[in-house]
Amino acid sequence: MTGREAPPPAEVDTAIRHEESEAPMTTMQERSDLLDKIGLAEQNKAALGQVLGTGSIGYAAEKPDGTMQATIRIHPDELIWDPSILVMPHGGDIELELINDDLNTHCALLPSNGDRKFIWLVNHSRGRATLNLDGPGYYWYCSPTGNDEGRGLTGAIVVLGEAPPEARLDRPEQPRP
Repeated sequence: MTGREAPPPAEVDTAIRHEESEAPMTTMQERSDLLDKIGLAEQNKAALGQVLGTGSIGYAAEKPDGTMQATIRIHPDELIWDPSILVMPHGGDIELELINDDLNTHCALLPSNGDRKFIWLVNHSRGRATLNLDGPGYYWYCSPTGNDEGRGLTGAIVVLGEAPPEARLDRPEQPRP
């Protein structure tokens, strides 16, 4: 024995967390540059696919009747939805056009109130789905074939707005930012 004893595990953990909290934050441009430098901004560099949350953001277009529409695409050799985050201004029906420009077959497992929708997308094909997403929140979708979701083919539909009165909890008003 050297006479020096290791510090208790709790002290080591606290020291590590303190050091991590001192780490500098990155701006969005620095994040983009860093993802590119590491090889996480595209397929088959540091990872087989892209890291979740590194894709583009798109907005659904609202039609005069209140329904929405959007196009989601898989570009050749990218293994990521474009946009990977689709924003709806409010809950309701949305008509999606899904386009697979890739050389591989993919699919789309989409959320919808009542039942999920499944669209098979062979290479260079397109499909359509009408979804009903009536409440605000995040709705995740993916291509569950061939581990596509593990390589980046996972996306989100974000529905903006407030919860309807019948879905709210019976509690006092909360402060809003």
